Amino acid sequence: MTPFISNSPDHRDTMARHRATVLGNIVMAGEIPSPTGGERKVVEFLYNRFIEAGLNHVTIDEAGNAGAVLPGNSDRNILVAAHVDKIWSKTVEHRITALENAITGPGVADNALGVAILASLPRILEILDVTFDANLILVGTTGSLGPGNLGGMRFFLENTREPIHAGICLEGMDLGRLSYSSLGMVRAEITVKLDTESDWPWHGVGTGAIGPLSKIVDCILGIDRPEKPRTTILLGSIQSGSGYNFPPSSGVLKFEIRSESEDVVDRIYHQIEEIVEETSVRDDCETSLSVLARRKSGDIGFRHPFVRAIREIMESLEIKPRIAPSISELSALLDHGIPGLTLGITKGDHRSTREESIVIEDIFTGIAQIVSTLEFIDHYLKES
Repeated sequence: MTPFISNSPDHRDTMARHRATVLGNIVMAGEIPSPTGGERKVVEFLYNRFIEAGLNHVTIDEAGNAGAVLPGNSDRNILVAAHVDKIWSKTVEHRITALENAITGPGVADNALGVAILASLPRILEILDVTFDANLILVGTTGSLGPGNLGGMRFFLENTREPIHAGICLEGMDLGRLSYSSLGMVRAEITVKLDTESDWPWHGVGTGAIGPLSKIVDCILGIDRPEKPRTTILLGSIQSGSGYNFPPSSGVLKFEIRSESEDVVDRIYHQIEEIVEETSVRDDCETSLSVLARRKSGDIGFRHPFVRAIREIMESLEIKPRIAPSISELSALLDHGIPGLTLGITKGDHRSTREESIVIEDIFTGIAQIVSTLEFIDHYLKES
């Protein structure tokens, strides 16, 4: 077993003795509201942490990303990234509660924890006495979620002057997550509007916009979805109406199409386009279909050296791998031909609720896997 794998348990034990190094940053990052498009304060938090760590080239770029360089001894570059936006608006109280074994609060796992580890990484490496031949480029990316469509990561990769040779994307949950491929995806919404001046019928059922939306859902559920390549249609939400006694004049259906094949995604999307157009004519209503985000499929392969190494590292730390494709920052890396992984940091509960919770003890196992993975990638790039 190579040293960067056999040392993983020691990394975990050492970081567990220095828990204050990361716990304070988790609470601070968690209590800063950071909705997509409103990430400035958490970006400034990262920027200040990078300055305090004495990193090189600390910047906030035109897309609002916070970036810095931990210099190595070569011209090779490893990107370590974490998205800084959360699903919660600024109106939600971002109160983080730290208990003996858990930290709780909206967005603490997705992705205050990832941001905190990124902010703490220079100090973590100092504690563990780990150095790299490659330069570590640390980036907190904006515009990841929803209509942000990975805007921050895409901007960084399209505008960086330094070649990126490999990358790791940090996600708070779940420990054991191992993503080395990305799915083809379309995220979209369908809007239905009716003539608000029409008289509602006195007989029968007045459905308003809910009627056409229901028919659209029925048609979507009838679309053939192949088992291979794996494909799914996710119906995320239907929003229509506000009361009991008046049929709504408008409504919105939000959904995603995901598949290992971009061609299948495109085929299903075109079928939904026809369904929406047919509904407009059949039900005499105004319909529209808007795309919010797209992803391409990509894959470095199960036998890639990075994947083999992280599986061995997980085994040394008694982590059970949970292999799943990604639609997050990793897909942007793979689009640019950059080999990369997405790793989860800890276990937790109640994801995407205000009671989102992460397990403190497992954070140090997650840190150990990240550092050991970086050690392997650094060694691999040096020997390649």
